Amino acid sequence: MSSTIEGRPIAFRMQLKAGVAAEYERRHDELWPDLAEALRGAGIYDYSIFLDEETMSLFAVLRLKPDNDKDALPLQPVMKRWWDFMADLMEVHPDNKPVEWPLKPVFFFEG
Repeated sequence: MSSTIEGRPIAFRMQLKAGVAAEYERRHDELWPDLAEALRGAGIYDYSIFLDEETMSLFAVLRLKPDNDKDALPLQPVMKRWWDFMADLMEVHPDNKPVEWPLKPVFFFEG
């Protein structure tokens, strides 16, 4: 993931395998409390994932606190367990970390 301009979201794309959208959503509906705490502890305060059902692409958008520690999140055991838990549903690296493609910001409106 790329860095963020103060207060602006960062976004990236991930890829689901065919036929697993309902299971992906179910697993996120039951997000583990210790994973939620790790995300908060890393400075993530707003995180949404959207699905393009035609391409099975996931689009993630998150906001980070200025003093975030998101780069340490992959070292958390709970994060590694989550990746292992989700690996059967999406494109992943050999360590089961989801493959992520950064998205370039091209427009930002704050009302």
